[in-house]
Amino acid sequence: MHSLHVTHGATSDVGLTRTHNEDRFHADPSAGLFVVCDGMGGHRAGEVASSRVIDIIPRHLAEAEADPSLPLTGAVRPEFSSATNRLASAVRLANHQVHQEAARHAEYTGMGTTVVAAWLVGPILSIAHVGDSRLYLIRGHALQLLTADHSLVQEQVQSGLLTAHDATRAPHKHVLTRAVGVHPLVDVELGELPVLDGDMVLLCSDGLTAGVSSDTILRAVQESSDPQAVSDRLIALSNAAGGTDNTTVIVARFRQRKPGMWHRMCAQLFTAPTTESS
Repeated sequence: MHSLHVTHGATSDVGLTRTHNEDRFHADPSAGLFVVCDGMGGHRAGEVASSRVIDIIPRHLAEAEADPSLPLTGAVRPEFSSATNRLASAVRLANHQVHQEAARHAEYTGMGTTVVAAWLVGPILSIAHVGDSRLYLIRGHALQLLTADHSLVQEQVQSGLLTAHDATRAPHKHVLTRAVGVHPLVDVELGELPVLDGDMVLLCSDGLTAGVSSDTILRAVQESSDPQAVSDRLIALSNAAGGTDNTTVIVARFRQRKPGMWHRMCAQLFTAPTTESS
């Protein structure tokens, strides 16, 4: 379990042009777990895929907490902690089950979803993502992107075929190179981050970043100390920029826990007395 006090806000909105919302999210500050999924596929299959993943990831982590011997899905990455490997296992298991469901139902053929997940265990934030939903860290007065989009445009930026500015206007900017559920196996991007007192993280679907700049996101975060007010504000900014897609935002703030009354009383009772020397 995590040792930090976590507050959060979460909002999901259909936007101004879509008829239904294929985004799904999970936010559980007591478990330190936050997940955003952006589904894709015809006949509302995208919302099926995102809903399945949102169910599977927390359940797998809870089952592993109850039974630490629960086998991992996929290979262990020794450079990462057991918690990060467990989070990766949850995403891989979700990929397998979504892909199997699509194989059984013709109307779900090709369905898939992005996923970005953050799980706080102790002082370490485990990160797993597939697709172009994002995770940002807000530390001090800076906003830092902790994930790299798995998209055709991002690959072209990395290879020098597109500039970052041109990428924002590319007609194929929503074409993904990875998604959960599309193929039998999925390559899950992993990361870890030591969390400091006062840190905030922002998880979002690409509905936010399609129309709202990083500078605008940072200003919105700095305008309020209430994570729910921040998430609501970011949704409003996304819709003001056109609202062309579903948008989901989770904002989580981490603070050091203050000692309880019992601990404070004990500290006072058992603190060695000081004496003045003459």
